[in-house]
Amino acid sequence: MGIFQFTRPRNDLSLTDSKSWNRGLWNLLGAQSSSGVQVDEQTALNYSAVFCAINLLSSTISCLPLRLLIAKDRKKIIASNKTAHQIVHTRWNKYMTAQVGREVLEAHILAWGNGYAEKVYNKQGDLAELWPIPPNRVTPTVKDGELLYDIEVGGEQKTFSRDKILHVPGLGFDGFTGYSVVAMARESIGLGIAMEKFGAKFFGNGAHLGAVLSHPGKLSEKAEDNLRKSFIEKQSGLDNAHRMLLLQEGIKIDKLGLPPEDSQFIEGRQFQITDIARWFNIPPHKLKDMTKSSFNNIESEQTSFVIDSILPRCVRLESNFGMQLLSDLEQRQGYYFNHNLAGLLRGDSEARAKLYTALFNLGSISPDEIREKEDFDPLPDGIGNRYFVQLNMAPLDKFDEVMKNVSKSQEVIKPGDGKQTGGKQEQ
Repeated sequence: MGIFQFTRPRNDLSLTDSKSWNRGLWNLLGAQSSSGVQVDEQTALNYSAVFCAINLLSSTISCLPLRLLIAKDRKKIIASNKTAHQIVHTRWNKYMTAQVGREVLEAHILAWGNGYAEKVYNKQGDLAELWPIPPNRVTPTVKDGELLYDIEVGGEQKTFSRDKILHVPGLGFDGFTGYSVVAMARESIGLGIAMEKFGAKFFGNGAHLGAVLSHPGKLSEKAEDNLRKSFIEKQSGLDNAHRMLLLQEGIKIDKLGLPPEDSQFIEGRQFQITDIARWFNIPPHKLKDMTKSSFNNIESEQTSFVIDSILPRCVRLESNFGMQLLSDLEQRQGYYFNHNLAGLLRGDSEARAKLYTALFNLGSISPDEIREKEDFDPLPDGIGNRYFVQLNMAPLDKFDEVMKNVSKSQEVIKPGDGKQTGGKQEQ
């Protein structure tokens, strides 16, 4: 009996880290932030910075070429005959492309902290399809030392074993489930949405803050309602902004609250974009905030985005796909999933040209391999399969031998042999 059973005597993941899966702790079904805004994984998408962050990361990763490879004879071969390769590279299921399926899975990981999909096998026992499962319907549990998933299906609770469910967890402290980023960032997201609503209502009320109408006498209830209705109809709304206001019977108007410029409204909204970028670990310029960007640092920021944001998430997917979509035999045989990060250069022809030139000059890539990456046909007669290196460099331990060969090639050939000597041609 392993330590797993001893540390979970009640067979419940809540003994490890219940924040990562117990939605009741975060009250996410209508969770209210301190700003008074309801924030959950659905409403958070109404905030442009959150939607942009989730859309950016999920779509970028899903567009990267993902292949099932095997190393044989020092070569990496695409295992195109395996159904697992077809699923992650071409078709998630009969209704979804692989790109759409992977995008949905990554979006669930980003928002809920966990991505789930049902694994469907064919009659031969091979993986045939993957179907995404909304994380808010899944509750992971442990019974008798086995990890199980209670899933709400058609109003009923059904239990699935680990071998039937693909589960990719995000950051979490128990190793089984990940934290919901939206739950952790509820206050930041709520503040951003609240500021957005404040701006909308400010202009919706005719670009005026709340006001108090004072009358020297006492108004009847009907007169008070008529005055309020008349004032709202004639003065509220953007179309009524800056209209002349006529007050009668000694009525006075006093404004309440701070104007937006005094409360640094614009600066606050701008900071919230940076705050959301921090929660999702992406550079602010990726959320279209270019205030701190320039032509001098945008290239280094893009490199940072690939290394710090995209690469860790790709490795997380590769390792979980390898462990959960491949059999033990296939893993021992050396099959593995791999994202081709060079796919990020697909839209940058100049960067691709520099990369190909550097690899070609090092003898690491042939002309036909370059043409294949650009979807060109190979050169005829196999002449594009050769590798080339520059001749202006030599190994240090072969320096003397190379210099002797160079000296011999520069010796002057004797006259009379019909060859060039001393810069002249003998007749």
